[in-house]
Amino acid sequence: MKPTTEILDRISENSRNNKEEIFTRLYRYMLRPDLYYTAYKNLYANKGASTKGVDDDTADGFSAEKISRIICSLVDETYTPKPVRREYIQKKRNSAKKRPLGIPTFTDKLVQEVLRMILEAVYEPTFSNYSHGFRPSRSCHTALKSLKKEFAGATWFVEGDIKGCFDNIDHHVLVDIIGSKIKDARLIKLIWRFLKAGYMEDWTYHKTYSGCPQGGIVSPILSNIYLNELDKFAAKMAMEFFKPKDKVRSAEYGKIVGKRDYAKKLLKIASGQRKAELLKEIKVLTSQLHKVPYSPKTDKVMKYIRYADDFIIGVKGDKADCELIKLQFSEFISHALKMELSDEKTLITHSNQYARFLGYDVRVRREQKLKPHGNHLARTLNNTVELNVPFADKIMPFLFDKLAIRQNHNGAIEPAPRKYLYRCTDLEIISSYNSELRGICNYYGIASNFTRLDYFAYLMEYSCLKTLAGKHGTTSRKMIDKYHIKNGGWGIPYNTVKRKKCREFARYQDCKNADSFNDVIINFGARHAGMTTTIEQRLSAEVCELCGKTDVPLEIHHVNKVKNLKGKQDWEIVMIAKKRKTLAVCKGCHHKIHHP
Repeated sequence: MKPTTEILDRISENSRNNKEEIFTRLYRYMLRPDLYYTAYKNLYANKGASTKGVDDDTADGFSAEKISRIICSLVDETYTPKPVRREYIQKKRNSAKKRPLGIPTFTDKLVQEVLRMILEAVYEPTFSNYSHGFRPSRSCHTALKSLKKEFAGATWFVEGDIKGCFDNIDHHVLVDIIGSKIKDARLIKLIWRFLKAGYMEDWTYHKTYSGCPQGGIVSPILSNIYLNELDKFAAKMAMEFFKPKDKVRSAEYGKIVGKRDYAKKLLKIASGQRKAELLKEIKVLTSQLHKVPYSPKTDKVMKYIRYADDFIIGVKGDKADCELIKLQFSEFISHALKMELSDEKTLITHSNQYARFLGYDVRVRREQKLKPHGNHLARTLNNTVELNVPFADKIMPFLFDKLAIRQNHNGAIEPAPRKYLYRCTDLEIISSYNSELRGICNYYGIASNFTRLDYFAYLMEYSCLKTLAGKHGTTSRKMIDKYHIKNGGWGIPYNTVKRKKCREFARYQDCKNADSFNDVIINFGARHAGMTTTIEQRLSAEVCELCGKTDVPLEIHHVNKVKNLKGKQDWEIVMIAKKRKTLAVCKGCHHKIHHP
């Protein structure tokens, strides 16, 4: 039988070649066992693989028998998703508002992952190029780079904000949108069951009437399918709004050029004092030309970028145009999507001022400075987009929240020791600081004012040194001397099985290029996929990886982190030796692991 992933690739290709194609009989792919092994491979490495939903079902205990039970329930359409367990996470740092998070059972996660792969094959090729959230090979950085390219010359920004977007997705509208492209009643019925599964909060069941629960595996693709209608509307509006640039030279520019050409003509026959005056006049007129637009700014352009439920519109026009665009977007979101555009948070900002998008401050430069451009001078920075780090709004609150800085009685900011880290080892302390420093600097690696993070790196470094000094009852200077290394920096030495290593304090400059991080984690298993044994092969071998029994049904024993294993039990020794988070064991061994 042909692998289902190859079939999905073919479906994706068909969808790419014909974006209006209607798909049928997709439910049958939900009944293919190989997709569930792929789904498990995609899920088991995540931190949430061991997180329980409303029952004890986790990534631990996965087996071929479990897949058979799932498929049988899907065949006779008795499969019913369990309610998600509702948890609340902090919405923003130092904010009282909390975001609801739905945690499904692992079985539901498996089915959702298979459903996600099928829906992604159908819809991903049809999505807008200006949508960047929850999509393969796209991220916040791709959205920001697209904004930097597309929004050049924009006069106004419209910052879009939809009230409670994911919580207010209308189920009927969503199913109608999916039903227009997928004519498969059984698949639609399964999606409907996931949407209506409800949630448990404080041991009380609650029905769901709208929304896609954040935390669900299939929720991101469903929200993209829903908001793709907004992307289509934005593309249509941009076409209607567009007015081409007038190529006729402006009267003011032509007048100055005429004066300069006449002066150059007189210069050919002039001499002495008159020649000097003409040269001075030509210089002044040339300077004026650099400040006057060549053609009248009568063209109108609208650009649109979306990441999840955040979107921003760049407008080349006047404020009245922006007001009209805002009104039209509000009406579409209200009538077509049954949601509401927030008037308070949907702001119209002149491009001279900063707008906020994905944690960056965005504005369009108005720079008249001339720089060499090829064989002539040009205003190379004029009308280009500038992405800046909002240092006061983002970086400083982060440092205060982590207790890495404090404000003294004079109002000055100084690094502070993080006393709650005293119980950690020196290696754990520097690793914690490095991960936070690199996280911030990697994210803001494409910022125009990236060098502002030099001060952030200084505060983090000396906070780390003060933390180490406070732990050992000494000074920062002595800690630098103790851990000094040859290249002029400092780091914490540690031993590995093979040799002695040193973990240096991270350098913010290494994160400048967001496309070439200095701390990229290489997925060795993905790179050498042909050299690894798959979960399916290990289970079908029917050989217990712990006791060696053959011809026995196996189950997967799963742990979140191999490094947390102590190596005291036989199964721990085997997992450490294999460097795997999973172990294919017989039912007897699996029972002994949990009940020694």
